[in-house]
Amino acid sequence: MTTATEITAEPQPKGGDAAPSVGAPSTTRRLTRWWPAALLLALVVAPYSALPLPGLLAGPIGSPGSLQLLALCLVFGALATGYDLLLGRTGLLSFGHSLYFAAGTYATGVIMHQAGLPFAVSALLALLFGVALAALLGSVSLRVSGIGFSMVTLAFAQAGSILVERDPGGVTGGEEGLAAPAELLPGWLTGIQNTANLYWIALAYAVFTLAVVHWAVRSPTGRVWEGIKENERRVEVLGLRTYGFKLVAFVLAGALAALGGIVYLLLTGGATPKTTTAEFTLSLLVMVVLGGSGSRWGPLLGGILYTWADHRLGDLAGSGAVADLPAVLRVPLSEPLFLLGTLFVALVYLLPGGLVRLPERVRAARRTRPTPASADEQEDTAP
Repeated sequence: MTTATEITAEPQPKGGDAAPSVGAPSTTRRLTRWWPAALLLALVVAPYSALPLPGLLAGPIGSPGSLQLLALCLVFGALATGYDLLLGRTGLLSFGHSLYFAAGTYATGVIMHQAGLPFAVSALLALLFGVALAALLGSVSLRVSGIGFSMVTLAFAQAGSILVERDPGGVTGGEEGLAAPAELLPGWLTGIQNTANLYWIALAYAVFTLAVVHWAVRSPTGRVWEGIKENERRVEVLGLRTYGFKLVAFVLAGALAALGGIVYLLLTGGATPKTTTAEFTLSLLVMVVLGGSGSRWGPLLGGILYTWADHRLGDLAGSGAVADLPAVLRVPLSEPLFLLGTLFVALVYLLPGGLVRLPERVRAARRTRPTPASADEQEDTAP
């Protein structure tokens, strides 16, 4: 018994146009594939630009002050991306991530001061110290989970902060911080005329961090991290020891933070005790939530926006426009933290999921927007 297959003709579009190929990507999709490369090229050539961005930057893009701010934005954006390996990828809420950033900064400065070694050697030893510290403290912290893990990491960070402020042996500089010895730094990294070189180093660190995190997340280990975040008990039932995988994420995030601390030392010319506090880690948490936890670009965007707002809103708070306002408005608007907190609350309320979800929400709004009826439909429905 045979069954006849009825072939129906596809409806042709009006106007005689050929139907587009289903499998062919749209032009827009092909263009969006290359936007990271185009953005990277624009960032590389930014020091050569004299384009002013009023309101966004205090001077032209290529001016030393603007490059300094852009470099700090890139450093903290990359730092938030590394921190998201714990929070967004593995589900580990650490309150002590600032400790490894400060380890890279202070260890480099202390080695240069105490041992008299050049910057390159000191930076390498500081990076190894940061990795060893993350491995040691991570192996202890990960013995507990949940809120216990968060509290243990907070305790370690507080101990490190107290150690830096008490300045044992006079090696950390105490509350005044520790300045990097200029005579041990390469000549092409010192002076305002070399700000562009520091900016390129910060850009290289951001690109390196993004590449490492992207590679790690797409690896088999990264898939286990995702399973741990969703249901750690289920991963254990499959026969995998989650402790080792979480320790790998902890050490990798700590190493990236220590590397960021070394770059920060170059940008600011020294180490400051504020980078050792728990408040600094809370700032990283805000950056990740602001941009979008667990996404590829969200923590980077959140870190850039938070750092830019932290610097630029201070200028706004001290401007003459705010000083001329009535007291009921002048008092709160003259506080940069008030402005930053208001901005954060507004973005979290209006964009749940972070900045990275904004294009998706725009596309969803366009799809749900009612479209006016066509002329043919209006004629068909006319009485």
